[in-house]
Amino acid sequence: MPKKGLKKLHAKDALDFFNQVMVEQPLLPFLIPLGLFAWFVERWVVPFSNWVPLAAAVWATIQYGRFKRKMAVEDLNKRWKHLILNTTPTTPIEPCEWLNKLLIEVWPNYMEPKLSKKFQSTVERRLKNRKPKLIDKIELQEFSLGSCPPTLGEQGMRWMTSGEQQVMSLGFDWHSKEMSVMFMAKLAKPLMGTARIVINSIHIKGDLLLSPILDGEAVLYSFESTPEVRIGVAFGSGGSQTVPGMELPGVSTWLVKLLTETIAKTMVEPRRLCFSLPPVDLKKQAVGGVLSVTVVSASNLGRKSRTNELGNNQSSSGNTTPGIPLNRRAHTFIEVEVGTLTRKTTTCEGPNPTWNSTFNMVLHGETGVVKFLLYELDSDGVKYNYLTSCEIKVKYVLDGSTIFWAIGHNDGVVARHAEHCGKEVGMVVPFEEDITGELTVSLVLKEWQFSDGSVTLSNSLSNEFQCSIDGSPKLQSRTGRKLRVKVVEGRALAVNSKSGKCDPYVKLQYGKALYRTKTLSRTAQPVWNDKFEFDEIGGGEYLKVKCYNLDTFSDDSIGSARVNLEGLLDGASRDVWVPLEKVDSGEIRLEIEAIPNDHNDSLKRSSSKVEAGWIELVIIEARDLVAADLRGTSDPYVRVQYGNKKKRTKVIYKTLAPNWNQTFEFAETGEPMILHVKDHNAVLPTASIGNCTVEYSMLSPNQPADKWIPLQGVRSGEIHVKITRRVANSEKKTSLLTDASALGKGHKISAQMRDSLKKCSGLVDDGGDAEALLLALTEVESVQDEQDLYIQQLEREKALMLQKIRDLGSEVLRTSSGPARTSC
Repeated sequence: MPKKGLKKLHAKDALDFFNQVMVEQPLLPFLIPLGLFAWFVERWVVPFSNWVPLAAAVWATIQYGRFKRKMAVEDLNKRWKHLILNTTPTTPIEPCEWLNKLLIEVWPNYMEPKLSKKFQSTVERRLKNRKPKLIDKIELQEFSLGSCPPTLGEQGMRWMTSGEQQVMSLGFDWHSKEMSVMFMAKLAKPLMGTARIVINSIHIKGDLLLSPILDGEAVLYSFESTPEVRIGVAFGSGGSQTVPGMELPGVSTWLVKLLTETIAKTMVEPRRLCFSLPPVDLKKQAVGGVLSVTVVSASNLGRKSRTNELGNNQSSSGNTTPGIPLNRRAHTFIEVEVGTLTRKTTTCEGPNPTWNSTFNMVLHGETGVVKFLLYELDSDGVKYNYLTSCEIKVKYVLDGSTIFWAIGHNDGVVARHAEHCGKEVGMVVPFEEDITGELTVSLVLKEWQFSDGSVTLSNSLSNEFQCSIDGSPKLQSRTGRKLRVKVVEGRALAVNSKSGKCDPYVKLQYGKALYRTKTLSRTAQPVWNDKFEFDEIGGGEYLKVKCYNLDTFSDDSIGSARVNLEGLLDGASRDVWVPLEKVDSGEIRLEIEAIPNDHNDSLKRSSSKVEAGWIELVIIEARDLVAADLRGTSDPYVRVQYGNKKKRTKVIYKTLAPNWNQTFEFAETGEPMILHVKDHNAVLPTASIGNCTVEYSMLSPNQPADKWIPLQGVRSGEIHVKITRRVANSEKKTSLLTDASALGKGHKISAQMRDSLKKCSGLVDDGGDAEALLLALTEVESVQDEQDLYIQQLEREKALMLQKIRDLGSEVLRTSSGPARTSC
């Protein structure tokens, strides 16, 4: 057996040697036959000498020696590189021209579209929170990074080792003059008007760090330090041409500062972003999620000393040296923060507190940052001081899994991977800044919600037709559908710290529509069961939920939340508890339902079959109005606004429960109908005591709807109305003909107009008070609106009559021409 193995080894060595010689001596196939021919001549024809075999043997020996030396050098180089990569902190610089050539090929069709889409959503979020004083409103209209990719590793790249983490370092230089990012800005006073802001060039230069994690399933990337940033900005006039193309002062500086701060806060060491490398792609876009966070405990809390800081800087070990321990009587707690949603743990004593507090947090989008803020209570237990913080980042992966990562010891990496929703992930994260110690947390991603309306629940990949909790808004374009939102109940709402009372109510805002529930007294577990309808708005518009505690002077906010209704399919509904943000506790239960399109289409078809009609509004009464006068009452009246038409009721003096019973009619135009409840003052300006919007678009023709509508913008108050969508039918035509008696309806309207004008003239001549004159003018406007409505009805009747005449004429011609053709 050893001899056979030795023979195989020599045969393999000889074959490698022969292949190597053939590569280095391409003329060898020609020399060998030539040598054989010379040997044949020397042996059989003309004997030369015996030096030819000797020369061949010497040459073969030299070539074999060179081959062995080359193989030994290559083997030593491989071992040296392996040794350098695994033992030394930094490897030699290696060229990477191949990477830039590859990047040039894949940039236009793959990387540029994906990065443009990702950066566009980030820029839109930043613009909402940061804008200069000269700009009142700004909107992103176009975003393209251009066809010029960045240059990576122009001076080469190298691998570095930090602890157990390997990091690739390479230069990053992006100088593009082909990008196009355009904003439309509405300028503030004193400039006014609109203007276009275009970013046409960008220059970012710095050192990029790439860190593979989770056995190559993802890569963390960041800049080693804040990079150099320059932006080229051009200015142009807006669509209305109200502002010439000129440079707006401070805008260029603002854009550079905004970009630099965004990079510094998200991807400058030790802050890192994550690029996942999933084995499969489920083709789903996550728009939100629900994350369960359990704050377990903290250990070895202490303050860093100078010697400790120097030791940590010089040490490369995975653990830090404990600092000066906190006072054993120190009372600490953790505040968990995700966006604007915050929750607090209980207070525990000592340098090793244990909380075991669990909270449900809402993620906005496919990524999120969970911040843990450590606070210490003063000895008096009233004031608390901020000590330190740490954070964990969350990212949805296209294969349905979730990645968690955080900053580890010595700026290392702590990363975990949850293959499916519902899997518990434990992490131990060191605190940052001047406090030593570690925080132990447990994370469970309960569900991911997607833009198509489906939800990935715990340990399940089944899709359910449900809406997501949050997302990102863009444009307010109506889809034609209706969304029904029912505010069911609340729980664990915050109470007034002074009075201990909680009189909660909820406001819902979706687009420009605003509704409010009734107010419930003395309960932190309210049950409202109030239903509202909204016109669905495309582009991921938020449903904003705000909860208030009724107070005597000003209502206290006890939390708010945002609900994304994007992706809700026809017939889909969802019952969800929404955590309130900016408070310690509180949740609101909502039932959200999408009205199917076929129901709306049937209403549209039924309404299109009838002719254009009018809206009949009866303002009946109001109740629980706020007191606008010092004596505890009000003098309320209602002003109705329907498009450009305005009408008003009479004034009811000294009451909070007026009764008007007045009827108004408007030609239907589809515009919103708004009721403004006012308090009349003879001297001072009128005061608003609430407003509301009357929905009528979903009403069936000639079917009245009787409803109580809560007033917005005030603590309490409801108004009772009856609204009907009237259409031109035979009953209306008969009534019009019946009304045309001795005087006729037109004569009656003319008489009313003359009487109103005479009344106004008399008040002017007599020097009457302003209120009486205003009421008279309102009466004139009402009569004029009635006259306009009557004229429209007459025009419709005229068109119907002419159509009947034409039809009758056609029928007469047809019947008269029939016998003539028969006789022939």
